[in-house]
Amino acid sequence: MNTTQQEVLSKVPEVTLIFWIIKIFATTLGETGGDALSMSMGLGYLVSTGIFAAIFAVAVMVQIMAKKFHPVVYWTTIIATTTVGTTLADFADRSLGVGYAGGTTILLILLAASLMLWYRMLGSVAVDSVSSPKSEMFYWVTIMFSQTLGTALGDWAADTAGLGYGGGALLFGSMLAIIAAAYYRTKISHTVLFWAAFILTRPLGAVVGDFLDKPVANGGLALSRYSASATLVALIVFCIFAFSHRPAGKAH
Repeated sequence: MNTTQQEVLSKVPEVTLIFWIIKIFATTLGETGGDALSMSMGLGYLVSTGIFAAIFAVAVMVQIMAKKFHPVVYWTTIIATTTVGTTLADFADRSLGVGYAGGTTILLILLAASLMLWYRMLGSVAVDSVSSPKSEMFYWVTIMFSQTLGTALGDWAADTAGLGYGGGALLFGSMLAIIAAAYYRTKISHTVLFWAAFILTRPLGAVVGDFLDKPVANGGLALSRYSASATLVALIVFCIFAFSHRPAGKAH
């Protein structure tokens, strides 16, 4: 299959700097938006998870049924995974009592299993290979696990490990910088680096989101979850429409 044919079939975006910027905005929105529903509106983690899971299911269905890449549809689906990931991780960690470490371990196993099964069945987990309904389904299930894992990992670093929101942001930001350096300066598989970066942007967004809306006494800024979420939505919309977005091409 040539590059032109692959681009026609691909419905996920080319991985560029603006992709990562929107991804970080989206993961931060997942934290503030998830908390807005479960905490500010008082719906609780379980009900909020059910609502966001339904939105996620509809978004994935629309994404898979689409004939070509649509930035709005794609990023709406990403946001849906971040919000359901937030409330699902909080439900497992806090309501079920498995704790941050336990939740992180379970989700890490699920994520690894999803990637291994995807690779075993289709032979590649590269973004450039996502061009069929089956590969798209694996892609979105893997992303949902990674988003949920990222929430648990961010909470574990900030709370259990005692790094706080600033320390957590510095930790995950530094790890992402190392991955970026490895992308340009080493021969490590770009697919491996992509998934590592994709996973780590979620805990970065989690600790930044918590920093924005948690009480000052807990190390946050105590901003309104609604206004913080609205601002992040506006930033995402701006990035979607102000910059060009192309579907992922053939892997090099």
